[in-house]
Amino acid sequence: MEPKIHGNALVYQFKIGEFDAWSISDGHMLFRGPLDLMWPPEAHPEMTDWLKSHGERMDGIPLYVNILVVQIGKEIVVFDAGFGERDSANIGWLQDGLRQAGIAPEQVTAGFLSHSHADHLAGFVAGGKPAFPNAAFYYLPEEYDFWHAAEPDFSKTKRNRAELPGMIKEVRKQFEILKGVSQPVKAGTQFFNGAVTLEAAPGHTAGHAIFRIKSGDESLLHFVDLAHHHGFMFHNPEWFIAFDHDPMLGIETRKKVFAQAAAQRTRCYGFHVPWPGIGHILPVGSGYLWHPERWSWGS
Repeated sequence: MEPKIHGNALVYQFKIGEFDAWSISDGHMLFRGPLDLMWPPEAHPEMTDWLKSHGERMDGIPLYVNILVVQIGKEIVVFDAGFGERDSANIGWLQDGLRQAGIAPEQVTAGFLSHSHADHLAGFVAGGKPAFPNAAFYYLPEEYDFWHAAEPDFSKTKRNRAELPGMIKEVRKQFEILKGVSQPVKAGTQFFNGAVTLEAAPGHTAGHAIFRIKSGDESLLHFVDLAHHHGFMFHNPEWFIAFDHDPMLGIETRKKVFAQAAAQRTRCYGFHVPWPGIGHILPVGSGYLWHPERWSWGS
């Protein structure tokens, strides 16, 4: 069978110091009913006002899926891998994007997993095998332990409970496929002579990780799923999405990371902010503003 070519994959090449990097869109989704997934409900009027005042669409919340790929010397590193093989033209674009960037799956040497939701984990598997056959697969042990507990604790989440058995089964299946290349590592572990640091940022999931990429005096903080929207979680870090496993812990983590990033004017990358996902977190009043970096072509 011929490989499925979507023709929509978006690839944006940029630099992190001396490193070549790519932001590859794995696709997009739209959650109908713009506030159905947002908490707390008593804040919905203010959320609606934010959407109106910023000229945002009112029929649903767009969800972007941005994959960060970085070449570090001879290493080619993928940070999360998107939805993978899906019967949808709107998602699962990563492999097409890698082809556009001139990167074959065999060339990828490391894959970092932030957490095990389908839009992050599933793309590491293709045809019942690791999608990147020569890549080590890194993640925090807390993430693995949560999903492999006798009864994973979803007592604090607001997400649909009917989805959970299927999610757990799928995550365990994918971890089993990746068992031969899996390398759980502790938070704070550095890779490639300090170029990548894996940090714990729990709340969205038990083992949710974020990543710092550093080259010389330049760096990029990949805050992954600390925000699922380019407005809400920045405007008020205490607003959260139903997908969080432990919302209160997620709020605490978000406040800490956003405050540090804003104070240090850290260049950031977000998994679910509008593609290509590069920008800064700016302090505004009691909250923040996501300020996208302007696109740039050439040297």
